[in-house]
Amino acid sequence: MQRRNLLKGAGAAGLALSAPSIVAAQGSRVLKFIPHADVTILDTIWTTAYISRNHSGMIFETLFSQDSEYAPKPQMAAGMTVEDGGKRVRITLRDGLKWHDGTPVLARDCVASIKRWAARDTFGQTLMVRTDELSAVDDKTIQFRLKVPFPLLPDALAKATTNYPVMMPERLAMTDPHKQVSEMVGSGPFRFKADERIPGARVAYERNPAYIPRNEPMDGASGGRVVHFDRVEWIVMPDTATAAAAMQNGEVDWWENPQNDLLPLFQRNNNLAMFNLNPTGSMSCMRLNHLLPPFNNPAIRRALFKAIDQNDFMAAVAGDDPANRTVPSGFFTPGTPMASDAGMDVYKGKRDFEAVKKEIIAAGYKGEKVVLMAPTDIITLKAMADVAADMLTKVGFNVDYTAMDWGSVVQRRAKKEPLDQGGWNIFITTWTGDDHFNPVGHLFLRGLGAEGGTMGWPRSERIETLRDEWIVAPDLSAQKRLATEIQKQAFVDVPFVPLGQFKGQTVHKKNITGIQRGWPMFWGVKRV
Repeated sequence: MQRRNLLKGAGAAGLALSAPSIVAAQGSRVLKFIPHADVTILDTIWTTAYISRNHSGMIFETLFSQDSEYAPKPQMAAGMTVEDGGKRVRITLRDGLKWHDGTPVLARDCVASIKRWAARDTFGQTLMVRTDELSAVDDKTIQFRLKVPFPLLPDALAKATTNYPVMMPERLAMTDPHKQVSEMVGSGPFRFKADERIPGARVAYERNPAYIPRNEPMDGASGGRVVHFDRVEWIVMPDTATAAAAMQNGEVDWWENPQNDLLPLFQRNNNLAMFNLNPTGSMSCMRLNHLLPPFNNPAIRRALFKAIDQNDFMAAVAGDDPANRTVPSGFFTPGTPMASDAGMDVYKGKRDFEAVKKEIIAAGYKGEKVVLMAPTDIITLKAMADVAADMLTKVGFNVDYTAMDWGSVVQRRAKKEPLDQGGWNIFITTWTGDDHFNPVGHLFLRGLGAEGGTMGWPRSERIETLRDEWIVAPDLSAQKRLATEIQKQAFVDVPFVPLGQFKGQTVHKKNITGIQRGWPMFWGVKRV
């Protein structure tokens, strides 16, 4: 498949802005950043959207955080003690923590925050199933009384992926986890400027002067979060040519993830630098709605594997360089301990669309409409949705290609209703590779169904059983064996269809230094 020409023939030196010019940053104390999407949902507990996680990371903090090797380190916590054979865990808050409204951070705030997060997050649910009681012993001490020892507790509270386990004041954390929090009061290094938010255009943050960083050196998301800018502005630019011109002209400082087609353009600019922000890459997924026809039929879900060529999807987003993609990819991140080639034979051989068309008809497909949600403002997801629409049409599905912005996709994918009431059948999304390292934090591998699951709502008792066994596995060898069995079962139940792994670059001015690998973090970043 020919990959898209994202610049549509625009010259490297002559890209013209299709929108009014951005006012240049005033002095060295303002950082201008182009995020991958607009922040349409502020509450990172309500949604798994990474843009909401990135937004929350500016404002809120977590009890623990991950260092550059993904190990949990205390963040809001001063320390942790484990007693009673591992069944009583106490976490003590560090001194001087304050919410942005000036009130002190208390243990009961954190207890309420953990409970709200755990109601939505797969790792949090796993933790709470093993918890008899979570309470505040005093103003600075959080206590877990566990049914069984759970050594992964710090990892759960340190996770940097979605849902992001942020701490917030009790009055906000008491909000129903299935309803959104709109007031952004955290304890982190930046304050959210709600009065300056312009949907579809700008999100602004200012340095929190009351924030006291940890004394340790910064290491990944952990350590001292020292802020060098008074203000950070996220400039939303869904138009690729406009964003490229702004970067070229020095009107912005940092672009989170430009398309790979643009990289040669930036390589020729002596004022710009690039690197791979997330070494684990992006795991691309086709999520199917298991509640509605036709994908409530497992035979029809399985037939898709015979039609999908992961190379087509990855060429659309990663270009022609094989170094930027890994195909075929399974249900775990390539190159990590849980990854295997189990069941991957379904991706081998020539794609036979006519044979697949006959197979889905034999399985019971009766021409039902298939609503494919395609985000127009995230070019990588739009490109993969286009490839999916072409493939689905070729095998005989009645495709209703529904274009909308990413925020609308995020809202609509939560609906369980039929199509005539706003429901859906398919959307394409990506997860960072660290979300797919293992079965514990892998949200799309849960098999809880409509009652306890998330958008798509697959049910698989076998996957859930294997996941529970993985959690208590005695060693890495046993974990690998169980992960292999989970992948085999996933090719049977098809909670989602893996589309491949791709890696991209982030681009920034050369005078912007201190950007940490992993995800967009703005502490430690400075202008030199």
